[in-house]
Amino acid sequence: MIRLSVNVNKVATLRNARGGTSPSVLDAVDVCLDAGVQGITVHPRADRRHITPDDVRQIAMRLSGVRPRVEYNIEGDPRPELIDLVHAVRPDQCTLVPVLPGEITSQAGWQPGPATDSLPGVVEAMRARGIRVSLFIDAMPERVAWAASIGADRVELYTEPFAHAFAEHGASSAEVRQSLGLYVRAAEEAHARGLGVNAGHDLDLDNLALFREVPYLDEVSIGHAIVSRALFVGLSTVIHEYLQVLAAAAANRT
Repeated sequence: MIRLSVNVNKVATLRNARGGTSPSVLDAVDVCLDAGVQGITVHPRADRRHITPDDVRQIAMRLSGVRPRVEYNIEGDPRPELIDLVHAVRPDQCTLVPVLPGEITSQAGWQPGPATDSLPGVVEAMRARGIRVSLFIDAMPERVAWAASIGADRVELYTEPFAHAFAEHGASSAEVRQSLGLYVRAAEEAHARGLGVNAGHDLDLDNLALFREVPYLDEVSIGHAIVSRALFVGLSTVIHEYLQVLAAAAANRT
């Protein structure tokens, strides 16, 4: 079964927009756990615009009783602060992701070159602490081979190109089938090299129904689409709760 890891960053984004503690990221984690998810993902960025280091540690404590049934995945670029946090928390998995200055969200997978020279040592140090390491890459066999060469346990395939083709051309289009084929070949290459296969970025209920055809898929990480849909699927329930409170107040005055 393909595991679902829910990225709770967007809950923290909403909290930070107002300040304070509401909505609670820990409450969101509890809802996810009650719903039966197999993983929780966070991506603490240097600017702290959503998940903070304190959130990372608090979520680790909340998950301590359910791991490894529910895995904890910390994403991020290998800056010293992030590496120290991962070593201290020891999640089940760390997904190393390249970060561009000023980006809103991830733009691409790792590009082998001088900027990645330190990655083998980072990967080795994390694995020595029992942390599974996944590298965020574009769906290209040569990127898979590179990830294997530096000691990664898994790759996370960057799925924005597939999601874009799906939204632009539709599920049955030749463009989507061509895009999906790239992910199939990358997953096959990963499996042949002994790597696990994760995927994430702009996956949603519609395109996931097709993307799940990719072989050897271990895990998908989804956050934005889940929280966006939850605003409307769950909004009616919350409104009714408030109306019930107000109706009770009106009844008490009569």
